[in-house]
Amino acid sequence: MGTRYKGAKGEVRALNAFINLVRAAESVVGRLTPVMDEAGLTVSQFGALETLFHLGPMCQRELGAKLLKSGGNVTMIVNNLEKRGLVTRSRSGKDRRRVTVRLTRRGRVLIGRVFPVVLAGIVREMGLLGPAEQEELRRLCRIVGKRERAIGN
Repeated sequence: MGTRYKGAKGEVRALNAFINLVRAAESVVGRLTPVMDEAGLTVSQFGALETLFHLGPMCQRELGAKLLKSGGNVTMIVNNLEKRGLVTRSRSGKDRRRVTVRLTRRGRVLIGRVFPVVLAGIVREMGLLGPAEQEELRRLCRIVGKRERAIGN
């Protein structure tokens, strides 16, 4: 579905591209969330567990940067995961502002069970595109994603 906006050709093209990007992402995420829902995880909580699972313990601020979440938002995500016993937090002895987040055994077991199912769904969704198209999509998304930093400054 394209826009009904009747602006300049470049504006309409950019708006349509944006609408298609957002709709495609939300559609794919919507098809992947039932597995996360079944595990009682939001998309953001899944992302946090997956990041810790693959990258290991990290500073809460760094986790927020990886997830593209604000400080307050990542605090809420980690609070909720901590309440469920899926992660722990510890403050650095040298710098009390530095909070390290770690998966618990329970968190490792949960993400170890859920991640392969979500990954299979991702592979199925992206399988609509050939390998070269997947690489091109990745390349284009990186260009658009990195633009955010320039706009935000």
